[in-house]
Amino acid sequence: MIVELVDIKIKASDQEGFQRAISHGLRHILSNAPGFLSYEISHCIESPERYALRVCWESVEHHTLGFRHSPDYAEWQTLVSPFFAQRPLVEHFEIIASC
Repeated sequence: MIVELVDIKIKASDQEGFQRAISHGLRHILSNAPGFLSYEISHCIESPERYALRVCWESVEHHTLGFRHSPDYAEWQTLVSPFFAQRPLVEHFEIIASC
């Protein structure tokens, strides 16, 4: 399993719209992708324009070669990218310890 961490900064004026859009996209698009395991979206208290998305995948390839090259990815981008203030930072991690 790998963890995709996404640091998202949105335009300050539309938090509610973004939250509706990403919630819909996570439930109806991303969660149906092959290799998808789970997600968590968090909203920053100190910086209200900032969100952290955590997605667990079976492998990096399920995200980078599978989902990102699927028609669902284009639908995902159409849904959430209009809210972005800048391109999100996306990185992949291996879990080395958890509780």
